[in-house]
Amino acid sequence: MKKVAVILSGCGVYDGSEIYESVLTLLAIEQGGASYQCMAPNIEQMHVINHRNGEEMTGEQRNVLTEAARLARGDIIDLADANPADYDALIIPGGFGAAKNLSDFAVAGAAAKVNPDLLRFTQAIHLSGKPVGLICIAPAMTPLLFGKGAVCTIGNDPDIATAIETMGGQHQPCEVDDFIYDTKLKIVSTPAYMLAGNISEAASGINKLVNKVLLLS
Repeated sequence: MKKVAVILSGCGVYDGSEIYESVLTLLAIEQGGASYQCMAPNIEQMHVINHRNGEEMTGEQRNVLTEAARLARGDIIDLADANPADYDALIIPGGFGAAKNLSDFAVAGAAAKVNPDLLRFTQAIHLSGKPVGLICIAPAMTPLLFGKGAVCTIGNDPDIATAIETMGGQHQPCEVDDFIYDTKLKIVSTPAYMLAGNISEAASGINKLVNKVLLLS
């Protein structure tokens, strides 16, 4: 049975992994006849957001791995301890945690850097010829993870697309129910909640992405 690594960035759209995107990804992996292992970096979140009003909860700190464990029902490992050789593919759901905790794209834009454990693990997966799927805002990290010329999509946001191009990536517009595939680098990306108006729209692209990743693995 194929096994997919799923890297989470916390729990909640504004400061962690987008919950619907994460659950849809796990469901699609299982329905595709594969298994998964959730993992996250053992670091503090950039900040904590009150999801009722979108405001920062100053003075409060949360751990990315501990929060992501909520999504994984406790079945999660520290990204630093994960062995890339154990997996056939990698998928990173979206949510602002990808741009705040896995990287600092939310504040640094085109000058962003990625978490070193994320870079190590993703590069090992990639250099082994295994596919990587990136969802929602996570594809903004594409040129930082895979180098110049890597092809991806975040939908059609012009500012984020420009930042991706500035970092050396190649952005392609994409509809919510589709995905973009970098045939050379085996990178699959889909806009999900960058464009989705509801969970069904998000699922339409995520299901196709997961199926493509499993086909390539």
